[in-house]
Amino acid sequence: MQKREFIDRISAKTGLMKKDSERIMDALFETLQEILSEGGWLMVNGFGTFETKERAARVGHKPRTGETVEIPAATVPVFKPSQALKDKLKRK
Repeated sequence: MQKREFIDRISAKTGLMKKDSERIMDALFETLQEILSEGGWLMVNGFGTFETKERAARVGHKPRTGETVEIPAATVPVFKPSQALKDKLKRK
């Protein structure tokens, strides 16, 4: 699903204009990015938790040449689904 289709669904469910739905969605994701970049987390009951995780440095290999490459440590975003979301997906 693309952003436009998602906004259309939000607009239909809330009765808001599409422009307002888009502003809300943009603000939501912008705020989530700010929270995660500050090292915080966001828990949405019944949906899941957004947080960051430290990934250690490691050695990798280039597929074409087999050359060894050092992959630096990084902070990556992580989503952990709630049990309610897992249960809903199992029923489908």
